[in-house]
Amino acid sequence: MTACPDKADLLHGLLDNELDAAHARELEAHIAACPACAEVWAEMRALRAALADPGLRPKAPAALRARILADIGAVDPPRTVPPMAGRGSSRLRRWGGAGVGLAVAASLLLMVAPFGEDGKLEGELVAGHVRSLQAQHLLDVPTSDHHTVKPWFAGKLDYSPPALELAAAGFPLQGGRLDYMAGRPVAALVYRHGAHVLNLYVWPGDGPRQPDFQDRDGYILMHWRTGGMTYWAVSDVGEEEMHAFATALTQAVSAQNPSKP
Repeated sequence: MTACPDKADLLHGLLDNELDAAHARELEAHIAACPACAEVWAEMRALRAALADPGLRPKAPAALRARILADIGAVDPPRTVPPMAGRGSSRLRRWGGAGVGLAVAASLLLMVAPFGEDGKLEGELVAGHVRSLQAQHLLDVPTSDHHTVKPWFAGKLDYSPPALELAAAGFPLQGGRLDYMAGRPVAALVYRHGAHVLNLYVWPGDGPRQPDFQDRDGYILMHWRTGGMTYWAVSDVGEEEMHAFATALTQAVSAQNPSKP
């Protein structure tokens, strides 16, 4: 079965989260009423899920990770790894005296060292993001009014998440919903950047002061802490846009709670 000729390209746009909110809702309503498009839509989502199987991606050996950590000075070189011929004692000389080598090593480390030991939480976050993009799963409280979003969570969570309007920075608030991550109910705040949806998961906890990034299944994850909360942002925007989002949100949180790190 094939999709309606005028909807085929739009289905791909919806799958990649490239449609604006109005067109996305219109297409979701069409899918609900059109068996042909519904079948094609289900096949597209099933294919994406199959391609996201971790078993399809080769895993870097532990020895490579150890070598990278040693080369950037994070740990002492393992005794089982022989020194490279001509290697000097200075790490600057080892990398040719240039910061480019360090940047390359750090980027390689990012690929072989996920945030968690087994990546389970990161997998939950990406799955939650993808699930939210399906019809009727994105918002429980659909409003850009942060004075409405924040009180909505009262009584539903044992903490009060900051619901901040970041439209001035290019990330307008869309609303929020309840989700379940890391074994507990959590707040999910939804922002947009152009045609892209950004899910921000928030709960009390620790984390890095500066945002950490990871690319997983075609999505960027960003993790950091501020104001006594741990933040996980997931989207398909670029790393630069994610960093701009983290900066804007951290500044807004600090303005509200200047005493909390």
